[in-house]
Amino acid sequence: MKFFVDTADVAAIKELNDLGMVDGVTTNPSLILKSGRDIIEVTKEICDMVEGPVSAEVVAEKAEDMIREGTKLAAIAPNIAIKVPLTWDGLKACRHFSDAGHMVNVTLCFSAAQAILAAKAGATFISPFIGRLDDIHLDGVDLIADIREIYDNYGYETQILAASIRSVNHIIEVGKIGTDVITAPPSVIKSMINHPLTDKGLAQFNEDWAKTGQKIG
Repeated sequence: MKFFVDTADVAAIKELNDLGMVDGVTTNPSLILKSGRDIIEVTKEICDMVEGPVSAEVVAEKAEDMIREGTKLAAIAPNIAIKVPLTWDGLKACRHFSDAGHMVNVTLCFSAAQAILAAKAGATFISPFIGRLDDIHLDGVDLIADIREIYDNYGYETQILAASIRSVNHIIEVGKIGTDVITAPPSVIKSMINHPLTDKGLAQFNEDWAKTGQKIG
C-alpha cells in the first residue's frame, strides 16, 4: 500500500518523508487555502521534496479551461498528477492529459459507476471519498471493495486512491480490500503507531532496566 499525504503543509510532509513514509502527496484548493501560500510556489516546493506523484487540482469547470489550467500545473514538475473532478468535462480533460502522457487523479468519486468512467477515460488514480460517504450514513469502505472487484474483473490499470481517510481503522479496512494507495492527513498517518500496550510494555522494560543499574555504551 502506498501512502500519500493529504496536505500542503511542507513541514509536515518533510517530517514524514524523512521517515520514508511518503510515496506521494495530494493537495486541493482547500488545503492550499489552509497553507496560506501561492499554489505554484508551494506545489513546486513539494515536488522538489517528494519523488512520487504530487496531485495538483484544477479549479475550472469547463474542459477547455481545465486543460489550460492543468497544462500550467503540469509544467511545475514531472511528478505532477493533474487532479480533475469526476464530471463529464473532467473526464474529457482526463482523456486529454492521459493521452499526452500525464498522470491524472480523478477526484470526488462517490460511486462505482463513476469509477468505471474514470478508468475508461484513462485516469492514473481514482479518488473515492470514503469519509464523506460515512458522513451521510453510507459505508465508504464498501465502495472501495466494489471498485476493487470491478477493476480486477476487467484489468483496469487505474489505481484506487482511497481518500477522505478519517481514521487508522479506515486505513486498515481499505488495506484488507487491496486499495493501491491511501491519502490521509499527517495526523492520521502518525497515529498509526499508537497502541496502549506498546506504551505499557516500553514503560515496563524501562523500569526493569533501571533496576539492573546497567548502561549500554
